[in-house]
Amino acid sequence: MIIRKQPDLRYSDVTPQDVYLNRRRFLGVSAAAAAALAVPRSAQAATTKLNAAKTQPPFSVSEKETPFSTISGYNNFYEFGTGKEDPAQLAPKWRVPDPWQVRIEGPGADKPQTMDLNAIMKLAPLEERIYRHRCVEAWSIVVPWIGFSLSALLKVAAPNSKAKYVAFTSYYDGKAMLSQGEAGIRFPYVEGLRLDEAMNSLTMLCMGLYGQTLPNQNGAPLRIVVPWKYGFKSIKSINKISLVENQPPTTWNIANSREYGFYSNVNPEVDHPRWSQATENRLGELSRRKTLKFNGYGDQVAGMYAFMDLRKNY
Repeated sequence: MIIRKQPDLRYSDVTPQDVYLNRRRFLGVSAAAAAALAVPRSAQAATTKLNAAKTQPPFSVSEKETPFSTISGYNNFYEFGTGKEDPAQLAPKWRVPDPWQVRIEGPGADKPQTMDLNAIMKLAPLEERIYRHRCVEAWSIVVPWIGFSLSALLKVAAPNSKAKYVAFTSYYDGKAMLSQGEAGIRFPYVEGLRLDEAMNSLTMLCMGLYGQTLPNQNGAPLRIVVPWKYGFKSIKSINKISLVENQPPTTWNIANSREYGFYSNVNPEVDHPRWSQATENRLGELSRRKTLKFNGYGDQVAGMYAFMDLRKNY
């Protein structure tokens, strides 16, 4: 395995070649999805049932759900491996800290505080929302996530006039997870949203999927889901949230700003520098689909970008 220095990192350096090359993408994704279906339950993290009310549009779509075995067996989670099947094998070995605590702080928070997972789950009724999820490598899935709008948690910290952006940080355990050299990216993983994006009702604080708590490889015990953005914006295993005044750094923008911008909205009109984003492979399907702008959630989110050039603010 060739380890490049940080400034030279390319997403393709740590992504399997058969996934990112245009002429091989279909075969690579289809084969990986088939392999994911065969992941044994013993290789998946322990989960418990979650009761949640099923929601209707705009929170849910009526498309066929991607099988749980695919969702739990084919992931991007670089803390547990750079291959798509690695997290399903390595993440279940990680012991999730209990209690899980999330620190909410920053100059934009009038009421900074630390909350455990039990307290967070009491902030709002749990909902099951069936969302499309689109990865920048041109594959997509449909997932019944469980959680509620992130805004319920952010309001607890009483955002003030300095809260222009929300920065997120993933938990990092150097003993159980890959090193920065092995993964090729900096840890802990960081992401960010503009405040209005974070407060949008579609932006989800997620604790489960398919009626159960999140498997480790899917971001246990707490993650964000931003359905109109590419998947790497939906940060996993979060333990810190900061309300800040300036645009925060994000992991893939640090690694390669030319290819991974801060906004990262799903946009078929703007190609990735090395492949087209106009079509996608829905895992488990044989034919390609046209990519929907904002992943099909334009009615709910397009207004936030009406004043922006989305070719420059990619």
